Amino acid sequence: MNTYTKFISINYSRSLSYVFFIMLSLVIILNVFSEIEFFKNYNVNIYLPLYLAFLNSFDLIFEMFPFIFLIATQLFFVNLFTDNQLDIFKYSGLQNLRIIITISLLSFIIGIVTITLFYSFSSNLKNLYLGYKNQYSTDNKYLAVVTNNGLWIKDIINNEKFIINADKIEGKFLKNVIINKFDKNFKLKTILKSETADIQSNNWVLYNTVIFEDNEKTNIKNYNFFSNFNFEKINSLFSDLSSLSLIELFELKKNYNKINYSTTVIDLKIHKLFSFPFYFALMTFFSSIIMFNTKRLKNTTVQISIGLFICVIIYYLNSFFQILGASEKIPLIVSVWVMQIFLIFINLLLGVSINEK
Repeated sequence: MNTYTKFISINYSRSLSYVFFIMLSLVIILNVFSEIEFFKNYNVNIYLPLYLAFLNSFDLIFEMFPFIFLIATQLFFVNLFTDNQLDIFKYSGLQNLRIIITISLLSFIIGIVTITLFYSFSSNLKNLYLGYKNQYSTDNKYLAVVTNNGLWIKDIINNEKFIINADKIEGKFLKNVIINKFDKNFKLKTILKSETADIQSNNWVLYNTVIFEDNEKTNIKNYNFFSNFNFEKINSLFSDLSSLSLIELFELKKNYNKINYSTTVIDLKIHKLFSFPFYFALMTFFSSIIMFNTKRLKNTTVQISIGLFICVIIYYLNSFFQILGASEKIPLIVSVWVMQIFLIFINLLLGVSINEK
């Protein structure tokens, strides 16, 4: 690594670290207010909201990384322009494109570290956060998980506990359902076995049901069963994947396949994570081009505002396409990578004459 490349890498990393810690501090402060508002009716130690705000902040900051790379790139070039360091680079034969490529490659490498180390760290903290928060949630007594043995649901109705297991999910129906009913002392009272359960609403309809109770067996063609769960609620419980590491996402996908449950949300999350290093590098490249093209503007605030405005549009367009992918309106791969392809095209188009800036 030559002297100039080392100098650029160190200064860009310094700008990135500075922006990261500023953003993290702001997110923690905002989270503190949010947690205090949540716990205002609970008699808890003041340190608990502070602790939970810290745990939850890393997941939120992970979603803000595209903006962090954007602002860090702008800050890096503002320093270069202010100190006339760019002219020194030109006199030494270092072209603008070489500078942009250097920091873009560095962003790509940092992106790989981000999804392998930082994301695992943030997901573990998020899991810890949810564990604490669920203790104070009105729904903490309900649980739905997917394992190698199918879908498992813990439900409580009128002080009676229900453990529900289903082999598969087909559309809005559960297949091969077993419902174990326990009293408040967790003593088994009734077992219900059904071939199919319609879970479109909270009033489930169990088809071809066999009931075992008091050593007697009863067959009922259509049996109505009330649950706190329905298809929509189960979907919402499985849609938040931020507390799962990359390895756990692949494991969950395998379990979803076993019960015939849609893996679209998981696939979207995995593709999004793998696209992040490219996204960071392309955003860095694009932000650099914006800074060079607005260099003649002496007002730094205007330069940064233009870059933020354009990149916010890109961010929301990216989110819009991913929503279309999650709802299967467009192919999943297209929804994740379409904006990256667009950025590649724009960067190639605008980067041709960047050395003349």
